[in-house]
Amino acid sequence: MTDYTTEDDASSTENPDDEGQSITVNRVIEAPTERVYEAFLTPDDITVWSPPEGFRAEVQEVEPKEGGSFRVENIGEAEGMEQYTHTFEGTYQELRRGEKIVWTDESGEGEDSSTVTVTLNAVPDGTEVTLRLDGISEDVAEEYGVAEAWEDSLRKLADQVED
Repeated sequence: MTDYTTEDDASSTENPDDEGQSITVNRVIEAPTERVYEAFLTPDDITVWSPPEGFRAEVQEVEPKEGGSFRVENIGEAEGMEQYTHTFEGTYQELRRGEKIVWTDESGEGEDSSTVTVTLNAVPDGTEVTLRLDGISEDVAEEYGVAEAWEDSLRKLADQVED
C-alpha cells in the first residue's frame, strides 16, 4: 500500500490486490456537504471539475437516481492533446443525499468496470470528501495517473464550490 499527501491537502492511498487496484483520494473542501453532493450530480458543475488537465468536458447524460446513467465526453484541447477523447460513463448504484454516491465506471475500453464510492462527512472546515476507486487494473492506474487525476478533479471541485 502506498500513502502520500500532496501540497494542497489532498491525500491518496493505492492498494493493489488480486481483483485490481484500489485508489483512495481524500480532501477537505470548504463547502457544505449538500453543495459538494450536488456538484457531483449537476451537469454544469461536472463540466468544470471532471475533465483532466488539457481537456474540456461535454456532459451528454446525467440521470441522478439509483440505476440512472451518466456519460461525459472529455475532449483534448491542450497542444498535443487535440486528437484524444475519453468517455467517462457509468451507472449510479447508490445515492444518499449529502452523504454518499456510488457509481460503476464503465469507461475503460475492453476493461472490466470499476466502482467509485464518494463519501461526504461534515467537518468543522466544511466537507471531507473521500473518493475510493475499486477494481482498476494496476497498469491503467499507473499509465493514466489515475490517483493524480482524481486529486486534480477534487482540487477543481473545491475551486468550484468553496464559499
